[in-house]
Amino acid sequence: MLRKDIKIRSSEGGEFDCYLVTPDAEGKVPAVVLASAVHGVDQDIRAIADEFASRGYIAAAPDLFWRSIPGPLSREDKRSAQRSQPRLEKIKAGEADMRDTLAEVRKQPQFNGRAAAMGFCYGGPYAILGPKRLGYDAGISCHGTQLLDFIKELDGVGEPVCIIWGDQDHAAPIEVQNAYRGVPSRMKNVEVHIFPGVLHGYMMRGNAKAFNPETREFSMARALAILSGLRGEDQRQPLRKAV
Repeated sequence: MLRKDIKIRSSEGGEFDCYLVTPDAEGKVPAVVLASAVHGVDQDIRAIADEFASRGYIAAAPDLFWRSIPGPLSREDKRSAQRSQPRLEKIKAGEADMRDTLAEVRKQPQFNGRAAAMGFCYGGPYAILGPKRLGYDAGISCHGTQLLDFIKELDGVGEPVCIIWGDQDHAAPIEVQNAYRGVPSRMKNVEVHIFPGVLHGYMMRGNAKAFNPETREFSMARALAILSGLRGEDQRQPLRKAV
């Protein structure tokens, strides 16, 4: 696979960094655009992008914080919280970046024209906003935050959406989880998985306290299954039992 740090020209002026990985694969393939947590495009996000590319998909991870404090930040850096606020305003501004990143992915010769938005923590809402109005064909949210503000955005979405939390996620309290538990019964394109004992940040190996290898493996399997569907293959996979 080929790893590159590129610059993307913003449709609003200026440019932002993006980590782009293309696979060693024959023919046209789907893409996944990773909307990072507040820590930015750090080693955890790059590792996830590399993993998707190793499985035959294009992966891109844009810097959604270029307007304020660009680049990756450590978990101890207090500027992480600063650059993500006010949260709803920042997420709205990032819609343009997710759209511009997809436009850049469309330039890749390997791209088959279909892409998923996969968000983590801060980036979780783009799993809904991506298919809703940014041109994406699917969305995956892992330990997403602020999602109660976006549940109504699911109305009218017909593309696959997968939302995954741990039931011990401090950023998704019980009322948020309960609001989403009922969605799959009325929207067959939406799946919600909530795992017992799992904390916020379970996807990130750099978060030693929260990292949960089993739930990370499940999340990657579901994302890969959805991407397989965007390739035109069967997206069904055995599901680990959630609550």
